[in-house]
Amino acid sequence: MLTEQQRAQLDWEKTDGLLPVVVQHAVSGEVLMLGYMNPEALATTLDSGKVTFYSRTKQRLWTKGESSGHFLNVVSIAPDCDNDTLLVLANPVGPTCHKGTSSCFGEASHQWLFLFQLEQLLAERKTADPESSYTAKLYASGTKRIAQKVGEEGVETALAATVHDREELINEASDLMYHLLVLLQDQDLDLTAVIENLRQRHK
Repeated sequence: MLTEQQRAQLDWEKTDGLLPVVVQHAVSGEVLMLGYMNPEALATTLDSGKVTFYSRTKQRLWTKGESSGHFLNVVSIAPDCDNDTLLVLANPVGPTCHKGTSSCFGEASHQWLFLFQLEQLLAERKTADPESSYTAKLYASGTKRIAQKVGEEGVETALAATVHDREELINEASDLMYHLLVLLQDQDLDLTAVIENLRQRHK
């Protein structure tokens, strides 16, 4: 979260009392929206844990989600190098945009966002009818079968690499990633836990 020192260094004068605020999904990295905060909006955000802006059209403080219930729960806040812009990492409750989309920037996304969306889809399939999809059928077959598929796809990925078949390597690596994500979901885990573990190892 924003430290007292960082807060004291914010350059409100440069921006006429309103700092631009970029809000980014704390897990997927998707840029959700842009808003503005005055000192009071920032204080309210820090106190409530919910992103609160100063609305230039309403001329008042505005907590995102106050009418829709689609709040942005703050994970962290950081200033940029000039102390005149804030980056907020948040976990959204429902869609961020009033048009019902996850981001106010429409289809603009990046590759990590797709993995996040895929994980969400795989999580939903855990309770689906086994006849409705291959993923649901995998879950129904049990952990042992899912783990076996990960092993099989791992071997096939390695074999494709040893014969230098790039297209087959991509296909097999895709199968491996898919089945690994299913196995993680089966164990109530996701890529966030793996990435955090890698980050700790890197340190």
